[in-house]
Amino acid sequence: MRLHDGRERRKKALLKAEHINCGYGGPPVVKDISFQVGEGESLCILGPNGCGKTTLLRGLSGILPIKGEVSVQGKDLKGMSARQRGRKIALMSQLAETYFSYTVYETVMLGRYVHQQRGLFAGRSPEDERMVEESLQKVGMLPQADRLITELSGGQLQRVYLARTFAQDPQVILLDEPTNHLDLKYQVELVESLKEWVGQGDRCLVGVFHDINLALSFADQVLLMEDGRTAALEEAENLDLALLNRIYGLDVKAYMKDSLKRWE
Repeated sequence: MRLHDGRERRKKALLKAEHINCGYGGPPVVKDISFQVGEGESLCILGPNGCGKTTLLRGLSGILPIKGEVSVQGKDLKGMSARQRGRKIALMSQLAETYFSYTVYETVMLGRYVHQQRGLFAGRSPEDERMVEESLQKVGMLPQADRLITELSGGQLQRVYLARTFAQDPQVILLDEPTNHLDLKYQVELVESLKEWVGQGDRCLVGVFHDINLALSFADQVLLMEDGRTAALEEAENLDLALLNRIYGLDVKAYMKDSLKRWE
C-alpha cells in the first residue's frame, strides 16, 4: 500500500474515515480503509470493478454497518439519528430501476426532509422552497419542475437526483458514478457544479468515477483501491501512473494518448 507523501494537509480535516471495514454479511468487502478530506477538498476513489468502491460509499453513508469510525468535524456519526446524519452527509447513488411517481420538484424536496420538523411536504418552509429552486436551477432542471420523474430520460433523472443532493445541504457529498447517463455537455457542467459547491463553506466531496480524466479534473486526493484495500492514497498531482497501470491492467497513459489522436 502506498500512502501520500506526508505533506501536511493545507486545510483542516472535515471528513475522517478510520479503519473502515464493511460488507454484506459475509467476509468484509472493504478492508481497513482510512483517509481524511479537508474543508473545500475533493477525494476521488478509483479502481477496477468489484474492488469495493460502492460498498465503501454505502458504509460511509450509514446504509451498511461498519467497523471503524466516520466523523464530520470531529463528531462521530455513530449514534446519530437518520435526520442528524443526513444533515452531515449525503449519498447520491447510481440510478435505481424503480422510483415513485413524484414530480421533479417533489423529488428534490425530498432532500429537505432532514431539515423539516413536521413531516414530508407538510412542514416545508420558504427556506426549503428556496433551496429546491436554487438546486434545480443549478442542474438546469427548473423548467421541468412540474414534470413527473417517470417521464424523464436517464440523464435528466440523474440531474434531478443531483439537485436533491444539493437541496439536502449536507457538509459531505458522496457520489457514486454521478456522470452515468449524462451527455458530455452535462458531465462537464456537473463537474463545474461540484467544484462550485465544494468551494462554498465547510464542505467536502468523495466521489467514485470510472472516467479517470473526469476524476482527476477536480480531485485533490485520489484513493486507489484494489481488492477492498487501499493500494494508494496520494495527492492527485502525485498519482503513481505505474501503479495505476498495474491496477487497471493496461498502460493507462498510452491509452489516453491514443484516444486523443483521433482529434488531431
